[in-house]
Amino acid sequence: MNKIVLASGNPGKIREIQAILADHPIVPQSAFNVVDVEETGSTFVENAILKARNAALHCNLPAIADDSGLVVDALNGAPGVMSARYAGVGANDRDNLNKLLRELDGVAEELRTARFICVMVFMEHANDPCPVIAQGVWEGRILDHAVGENGFGYDPVFWVPEQNCASAELPAAVKNSLSHRGQALKRLTTLIKAREAA
Repeated sequence: MNKIVLASGNPGKIREIQAILADHPIVPQSAFNVVDVEETGSTFVENAILKARNAALHCNLPAIADDSGLVVDALNGAPGVMSARYAGVGANDRDNLNKLLRELDGVAEELRTARFICVMVFMEHANDPCPVIAQGVWEGRILDHAVGENGFGYDPVFWVPEQNCASAELPAAVKNSLSHRGQALKRLTTLIKAREAA
């Protein structure tokens, strides 16, 4: 497989994606000084396509992009596509996490169901009329306080029932095998291979 540019400036995402796709030459768009495109889509799919197209256009290489976020049932799907900017433009992980906990203050444990969703897109070039799209979903619930030191984003408050711990307490390899991003990447690589073999 030829070099692929990863349309992300998020260090946590870059680490995870490079670890999962260790057999492929993945280069983050920051290596090409590509500026992040504005995420104006109303869905994860729209934003992932915007990011992949922008990276492919500026790097003249195939591109992979993801758009992902946390969907909380008690908040009618929020933070959703606004997950990285939940507490406002320029907010950091801690700001977003604190806002989430405030919004869920007083919500009963059984009503704090949530899921991480990741949509991954692969485009051979900026004008690719048929992007490869894959999705992953990771079910859990939101804790009332942060625990764990691993991961990033909302990982410290995302309880993983089958592991009996928060996502931020999982070793990276275990998280990558279970997570929404890991699921989406596995599906994406299968679809890319099938496309190349066709």
